[in-house]
Parts: sequence; C-alpha cells; structure tokens
Amino acid sequence: QVQLVESGGNLVQPGGSLRLSCAASGNIFSINVMGWYRQAPGKERELVADITSDGRTNYADAVKVRFTISRDNAENTVYLQMNSLKPEDTAVYYCKIRGFKNAWASLRGIATDYWGKGTLVTVSS
Repeated sequence: QVQLVESGGNLVQPGGSLRLSCAASGNIFSINVMGWYRQAPGKERELVADITSDGRTNYADAVKVRFTISRDNAENTVYLQMNSLKPEDTAVYYCKIRGFKNAWASLRGIATDYWGKGTLVTVSS
C-alpha cells in the first residue's frame, strides 16, 4: 500500500506565495515521476508540473516562471513552490507519483500511478 500525504494548501491573497508538499510512503520499489495536478470547480483535472527522478521538469504554460517543482529522492517527497499566485490558480491540488511496485515490475517497465487526496489552494482578496 502506498500513501501520499499532501500539505500546504491555504487561503492566500493575489500575489502571495505558498509551498505544497507531498510525502510518499509505503511499499514501493522506486519512484519515477512525481507531479502536481489541479482541478478547479467545474473544470477537468490538469497537469501543473512534474519532475523525473533525474530532475527533469515539465510545467504547464499557465504556471511557468511562477511555480517551481522540486523533489527529495531520499525522502520520497515532492514540493511545489507557488509564487505570484492569481485567483485563477484556485483549485484542489493533487499529488501524483508514477513508480514500480517491485523489481519485477521495474525490469518490465510496468509502472503504477498513485494519487493523493488533494489540498485546497484558494487565491482571493
């Protein structure tokens, strides 16, 4: 069983900053990609940013420059530093990891996705 625990969501004024954290624990052999997604009311869930185990990052156009994703491989933790927040950043932010359950799966490239329960970010004055 793999658990993802997110934290850091809050109410913040426009122009403010927040830092989200997501710690993965449980029975997992290795983690490849760690990422953040968000879902605003009435909209589909979308990718915000992700990062590979060797540090390659990918960002949605809407958050480039303002958000920074990072990870601590030793702690199986991923972070999202969000600066210059806008009202349109308001959403539930979900952590997702893609990893391998065991060595057998790793050798065969059979990855599994795990999701956190989400943390609410509200940007409002």
